Amino acid sequence: MDASYIDSYSYPRLLSPQFPGSPGGFPGSPGGFPGSPGGFPGSPGGFPGSPGVQQAPTSPPPAFIPQQQTATPFAVDPGAISLCLFRNTFIWLRNGSSFWFFPIFVGPRSVAGFRWNGRFWSIFGIDTRRIVSFTCF
Repeated sequence: MDASYIDSYSYPRLLSPQFPGSPGGFPGSPGGFPGSPGGFPGSPGGFPGSPGVQQAPTSPPPAFIPQQQTATPFAVDPGAISLCLFRNTFIWLRNGSSFWFFPIFVGPRSVAGFRWNGRFWSIFGIDTRRIVSFTCF
């Protein structure tokens, strides 16, 4: 995977449930995401068999491709895309690619989650500067 798609600070922590220095996966957090002692917000114990790591969605994304919203000339704001956490999100990239995405983590310059490849979800992370626009459902 091209390193420009991955924020080197946040992405490895998503993949490693026992990241050094943290019993639950993320530094300073006993169960997963910062501020959430049990794992994910609203989830008292995380997910069975994978403490600190979100499982892929169990169903495919919507069967349609939404109309692209107004593109932004600058990087996507992490605060804006964080409103799409744990929701089906359609993303358009600067290189012309577009796809369904299910974000589970937003860092200062990256977003990570699961990307739909047409048949199944796979783990994926990307630098927010590569995203031109997005919409979530």
